[in-house]
Amino acid sequence: QVQLVESGGGLVQAGGSLRLSCAASGRTLSDYTMGWFRQAPGKEREFVAHFSSSDGSTYYGGSVKGRFTISGDNAKNTVYLQMNSLKSEDTAVYYCAASLFRLQTATAPVLYAYWGQGTQVTVSS
Repeated sequence: QVQLVESGGGLVQAGGSLRLSCAASGRTLSDYTMGWFRQAPGKEREFVAHFSSSDGSTYYGGSVKGRFTISGDNAKNTVYLQMNSLKSEDTAVYYCAASLFRLQTATAPVLYAYWGQGTQVTVSS
């Protein structure tokens, strides 16, 4: 079992950048597909990106592709989400998640068994 703790959220102006971190403990990153999701008030949880440290593969949701970058550091057992050119519609609670599935497009929340507590990102326009 893996425990996930997110950090790095906050308030930023539109056009700015933030980097989220997800520290994993209990298991190593290479055991999982690591994903980021977000949920805005009144909306469903939305897939943002996922990363597999075993082969370095990444996949992004359409609304963030070209602006966000997911990466991992095996030595620190940490996954990052670099968010650039932020927009007001990026405002949400961002969650880190871990999946035992090895899929090219693991976008459904149900595929992820382990979740962090979330970190708030607020983008002011």
